[in-house]
Amino acid sequence: MKGESSFCIIYSRLEFLFFARTPPLKLIDIKRDEWPAFAWSFFYFFFLLCAYYVLRPVRDEMGIQGGIKNLPWLFTGTFVGMLIVTPLFGWVSSRWPRRTFLPLVYLFFITNLLVFYAAMLSDAFDKTAIAAAFFIWLSVFNYFVVSVFWSFMTDVFDSDSAKRLFGTIAAGGSIGAMTGPAITALMVKTVGVPNLLLISATLMGAAIACIIGLGRWAAAQSATRPGHEHDEDALGGGVLDGLKLAFASPYLLAICGYVALLQLLGNYFYLEQLRVIAENIPNSAERTQLFAQLDLAVNTITLLSQLLITSALVRRAGLVFCLIFLPILGVFTLGATGLMPTLAVICISTVIRRASEFAIGKPTREILFTVVSREERYKAKNVIDTVISRGSDVVSTWSHAGLRGLGITTAQMAFSAIPLCLVAISAGIYLGRVQQQRQLQRRMLELQTVE
Repeated sequence: MKGESSFCIIYSRLEFLFFARTPPLKLIDIKRDEWPAFAWSFFYFFFLLCAYYVLRPVRDEMGIQGGIKNLPWLFTGTFVGMLIVTPLFGWVSSRWPRRTFLPLVYLFFITNLLVFYAAMLSDAFDKTAIAAAFFIWLSVFNYFVVSVFWSFMTDVFDSDSAKRLFGTIAAGGSIGAMTGPAITALMVKTVGVPNLLLISATLMGAAIACIIGLGRWAAAQSATRPGHEHDEDALGGGVLDGLKLAFASPYLLAICGYVALLQLLGNYFYLEQLRVIAENIPNSAERTQLFAQLDLAVNTITLLSQLLITSALVRRAGLVFCLIFLPILGVFTLGATGLMPTLAVICISTVIRRASEFAIGKPTREILFTVVSREERYKAKNVIDTVISRGSDVVSTWSHAGLRGLGITTAQMAFSAIPLCLVAISAGIYLGRVQQQRQLQRRMLELQTVE
């Protein structure tokens, strides 16, 4: 494999995936003793993303109503929010065991929803300020709670189980992401926007019940797994350990760069989509309807992919192929946007990118964290998923605004972003190979422990 070109890697993986004479893989490859954990995880992610997607259409419309020119400030506010929340999470996770701090995180956000509910009903607050605060809060909420979810998953499941199950577990989130907008579309005119927050809080409460159930299963399993007897202990350390860990390890530092690059690419499409929709569709109700339609398209494609493709792709094509799939796709979508920078092409490219991110990119990246320490899974991973991701958002939004101000066109920005895809491909190859090496070393260590 040394010296092999990226093209050869892609071709060999595709040839193996589609032409190798191997027995057909099960649609859902779950061992008998894994079913309880799978069910708790599946419904945990369902309730979590359903709670978020009930409110996402409201957030996007608030972003446009506040003015596209103000989006960089909203993303900067989100980044500042991450800088505040992430050390707090580090402090909580250092002092309490997993069974305590995970429910505390979600109870904290439920309390926030109740505060926003009261503020929206009150006439004492400026509605524009509430809209901006809600946009920032929901952006922090989304990244943070999903990051905590996947930290828990990588703590409960080992690398082999993750490759078999993460795609299907992610499908639970996709079903929730489809159910949430449907609830909003059906009920918002009847119950009003403030009461949607109560619905979201109730769904978060159901997610906490799943956390408790999964935690009990994991506690029972950890007692029988060599080296996992203390999985329920508090992590210890300080509030800034996540930052130190993320930048101390070459492996985690590479993940930081890989995530940042993909975030920059994704934000280009998101910002261009908001801009062209605002320019071409003046009616607020029509814009909200289009956002819902795009979310439905993304989540439908994602769900079908997670159920039918993701697990088989990871197991047959390999981790390296799945890690470079998204940046390779980025080359084609950026090229298409550069050649035809229209509303239709940008929306289609955004749908394809987001569906690929949720179906393949995200579950695959989570597998990278199955071969790191528990402290790195919760603390460093949380920093990567929040501070690094949102820091990339800030860079991309201000860069986008600056380039637009200089007269740089959509097509020129699309073509100039293609080299970022090539760097991300190189990072994906490196990370996939290192993960495989670490997984092998971990297996050997566990065998020595048993002996």
